[in-house]
Amino acid sequence: MTRNSAPSQPSETTPIPNPARKLTVWEDGVQLDFTFDDCMKYHGPGFPGGVAHAFAALGRALPELAARAPDGRVERRNIRIRTPFGGPGARDAFELVTRAVTGDRYAVLPELARPERGNTLARYVFELSTGDATVTCVLHDDGIVADEFIELTAKPDKTAVELAHLEVLKVQMRDRILERDPALVYDVE
Repeated sequence: MTRNSAPSQPSETTPIPNPARKLTVWEDGVQLDFTFDDCMKYHGPGFPGGVAHAFAALGRALPELAARAPDGRVERRNIRIRTPFGGPGARDAFELVTRAVTGDRYAVLPELARPERGNTLARYVFELSTGDATVTCVLHDDGIVADEFIELTAKPDKTAVELAHLEVLKVQMRDRILERDPALVYDVE
């Protein structure tokens, strides 16, 4: 693509991969299921990649936490989240599913970043805890997040063409995440 050519805009009706995939948490004995579409409705259209990252991290961590719970259930209002990732899409998805932001159980801590993983991967670390169980989700290093996306996001004074291209990159990242099983997006520690 040349600098002056306009990239194609993503369609608002771009199909979401694996739309039936859901996250399950419990609240006062009631099972609550959330889809990616639910998370996007809560967040709005701005940051689908960030929403997808949180959705995948939750999809990876919740079964691990449930396996460690005596009753096999994860109570949504007991989940604590710590991350160096400050994106609003991820924050909103975590809030919808866990209510951790309003419950003061969500912390953005830059010191949790892993600079040894490079600029593209350093901040994609999500630590989820409930009770004594903690799971840390770390993004796979296989092109899920494009270097170009990180560079363009950080660039000040983006042109209209660059802003349009950034929107395309967001949807492409969303799709790379949602096309995969969460275990192929995030490793757990």
